[in-house]
Amino acid sequence: MNEIIVKDKKFSVSISENEIKNSVKKIADKINADYQGKEIFFIGILNGVFMFASDLMKNITVPCTIQFIKVSSYQGTSSTGVMKELIGLNADISGKEIIILEDIVDTGFTMKNILTQLKAQKPKSIKIASLIFKPASFKENFVVDYIGFGIPNDFIVGYGLDYDGYGRNLPEIYTIVKS
Repeated sequence: MNEIIVKDKKFSVSISENEIKNSVKKIADKINADYQGKEIFFIGILNGVFMFASDLMKNITVPCTIQFIKVSSYQGTSSTGVMKELIGLNADISGKEIIILEDIVDTGFTMKNILTQLKAQKPKSIKIASLIFKPASFKENFVVDYIGFGIPNDFIVGYGLDYDGYGRNLPEIYTIVKS
């Protein structure tokens, strides 16, 4: 299925299911090597990260726990630039090795706000793992430590990413077809 319709927009495959699987495995291997002998506290950012987090966790071999928070800054196909925390973190993260799991980092506004909130709780370290990174839209100065794919500034759906709630279930990542 090279092209699909999600709601009122046409999308075409840009990253295959196999490419995603291989990239997630590479990220997990790097994390396992970097955190050998340590324990990780993963924080997944819902909703979009659920597929990436699930597949990544299956490949993590070091001791770890995971919790999820839910934030939102999107409406339709663009970021509102305003982060809304919907479900907060309910664990003490002071002194812990944190890796934030995100489906996509584009402008970086949401992640900057998350980092500010988490740093106030004084963890030992914070790193970021994102399946998708959009360097052309990135407007912040923090580092995304583990990146699956760098992509152009196009709107995408699939593998947890959505368009108004639709398309998250797709095993591939699709890019919007501009008409």
